[in-house]
Amino acid sequence: MSDEVEKAKEAAAAYKSSDEDGAGPATVFDKILSKEWSSNMVYEDDTVYAFRDISPQAPVHVLVIPKLRDGLTQISKAREEQEGLLGHLMYVAQSIGNKECPDGFRLVINDGKDGAQSVYHLHVHVLGGRQMNWPPG
Repeated sequence: MSDEVEKAKEAAAAYKSSDEDGAGPATVFDKILSKEWSSNMVYEDDTVYAFRDISPQAPVHVLVIPKLRDGLTQISKAREEQEGLLGHLMYVAQSIGNKECPDGFRLVINDGKDGAQSVYHLHVHVLGGRQMNWPPG
């Protein structure tokens, strides 16, 4: 089993919903957004923040996250009123992909333990800069 799968299993076991927003405990992304931890920013606007992954799985590996988690711990937890934000996340991700990976890229959203999600704050992976393999898992 890969280290990422082990991390995902540990994260799923540790995840607990909070009484305040159903988002669970603070994540590393909260620390990045609050500037407690530094990051290599790629893009930022009022609702979205994108930065380079500290453990890249491809020459280009950028994470695109909503600035306000608002219960978006997983894509499967998305609410209808978040449709605009979800579309914006995808638009920003493809913009980064087109700019940094002109020959093609992959967008990935991991969901839950079996989806190998290791951070419970919705995020889109932009992967590229090399030939992607199929099947991915």
